[in-house]
Amino acid sequence: MKLNEIADNAGATKAKVRVGRGIGSGLGKTGGRGVKGQKSRSGVSINGFEGGQMPLHMRMPKRGFNNPFAKKWNAVRLDRIQAYIDSGKLDAKGVVDAEALVRAGVIRRAKDGVRLINSGEFKAKKVTFKVNHVSAGAAAAIEAAGGKVELIGKPADAE
Repeated sequence: MKLNEIADNAGATKAKVRVGRGIGSGLGKTGGRGVKGQKSRSGVSINGFEGGQMPLHMRMPKRGFNNPFAKKWNAVRLDRIQAYIDSGKLDAKGVVDAEALVRAGVIRRAKDGVRLINSGEFKAKKVTFKVNHVSAGAAAAIEAAGGKVELIGKPADAE
């Protein structure tokens, strides 16, 4: 085999269709775009435009409510934290907060805070969590294992 003999399989590549190159090509004159008007020109994007009539997506009623102040929490399951502690990626002796979870790779980024959710079994002893939210089941599981939970951004008696 020589470098000048290397070729692709027959029919593997297809030549680009060159439009607007004369009537003999079959795609001459209007180039497959029809006749005249805005849509026959290049650079047109009028999806959803209905010729001046109010478009369908604007005629439909708005539904629900999007809270602009809603917080985006990282929901973290206790069994996932247990797996990271067992593998040695997460130190159970220190305080487990958003930064520790990011460093260990449990969460990708610390959004607006962390919410602990109970799932599976949690048996790590004396782990201190510093999070924004914790479900009742997760709090019970942590305290049953001998750990404790400190809530950030809430009074001590709330939750």
